[in-house]
Amino acid sequence: MGVDSELRAAVSGRVLLPGDDGFGEATRPWNRAVAQPVAAVVEAADADDVAAVVRHARRTGRAVSAQATGHGAAPGADGVILLRTGRLDEVEVRPERRLARAGAGASWGRVLAAASPYGLTGLAGSSPIVSVTGYTLGGGLSWFGRRYGWAADAVTAFEVVDAAGERHRVTGESDPELFWALRGGGGDFAIVTAVEFELHPVPGLYGGRVTWPLARAAEVADAFLEITAQAPPALSAWLGRVNIPQAPPMVTVDVAFLGTADEARELLKPLDAIGDVMADQRRVLDPADLGAITNDPADPAPLAARTELLTGLDAATVRTLFGEPIDPIAAVQVRHLGGALADDRPDRGACGTLAEPYLLYTLGLAVNPEVAAAVRERQRRLVADLGGVVAGRKPYPFLTAGETAADAFPAATLDRLRQVKRTRDPDGVIRAGFPV
Repeated sequence: MGVDSELRAAVSGRVLLPGDDGFGEATRPWNRAVAQPVAAVVEAADADDVAAVVRHARRTGRAVSAQATGHGAAPGADGVILLRTGRLDEVEVRPERRLARAGAGASWGRVLAAASPYGLTGLAGSSPIVSVTGYTLGGGLSWFGRRYGWAADAVTAFEVVDAAGERHRVTGESDPELFWALRGGGGDFAIVTAVEFELHPVPGLYGGRVTWPLARAAEVADAFLEITAQAPPALSAWLGRVNIPQAPPMVTVDVAFLGTADEARELLKPLDAIGDVMADQRRVLDPADLGAITNDPADPAPLAARTELLTGLDAATVRTLFGEPIDPIAAVQVRHLGGALADDRPDRGACGTLAEPYLLYTLGLAVNPEVAAAVRERQRRLVADLGGVVAGRKPYPFLTAGETAADAFPAATLDRLRQVKRTRDPDGVIRAGFPV
């Protein structure tokens, strides 16, 4: 029996090899600008399939890279077995213990919908289609991060397959070093088949987007700075700029507040003094509708993104981001951080403390290599123009092509993660999108 036949025989899920119908499409991640020249694609039916694939890879000298949605894909998948975990999509909510368990393929949208009837929520980000597991392995920056910290802080257990193909349940008590690494250090140490995490009560949820013409950007930015200077941890606000064809240039503020609508309106009063509102979508929300705040694109597309952490947001920075032409960049977003993300917690995982108060995210469509290069060059110049407010490191979940784990972690953290890798997977059987 050949190697390929052995792989097909080892699993109950679908195996696709070069030349098979559907192989090319199965290799593609959510960001269509990332090529994945993999050796095989396995759509695991269950955790036993995951273990079988790892054992096969180890025996044949291959590496395995796990993806559910492929949102965190990066160049570097040459020759690996791409393990699709989308079918491991079970979701269980235990309201009496304020816990949830999500399979590796479960999306945040499904978890939020399951938890919402109990007045509970998880620490989800802006997109409901992102997998809980991939998001959490990178740390997970949530709308509620200022109140509760990283999504990884809420994890109570991981169900994993190790580099030997053995299944384990990992907790802070059973394996503290691996538990630390998996909470924000990425998927380079074991393949996670399910994650268990704490849920948080929702006393009320108010949020949405307000949009103005770009001509109002200076006033909107002033209001944003006023709001974030005194915002309680329960309030998150993001300042944005939208610059797309067939639409007028716009400036936006997205907000999410854990509390009552009256409390939120009082905190957000500076926005109400700005005229020419194009749309105001703020309202009382069900936690299951969290994705409606920004309405992130659900369909795959070729994208070029860049993220930076900012040490501050002054008038010069605002002018650079919102007062100058940015073509061909399509969107600029400044997220207010701080709160619990900046707490120096001794029990925190590899994601660590996020001391910087703001995050800058820029995005452009990479419809062809020439346009992609132009977007990246404009992003580079934009960041250079910001000067000293750029912190020089990036959150791990926002790494993109050309960046590495060394751009995200302090040296001591990276050394510790590499020691975990050497100990748990010295042969490199498991490969994350951004390996340590």
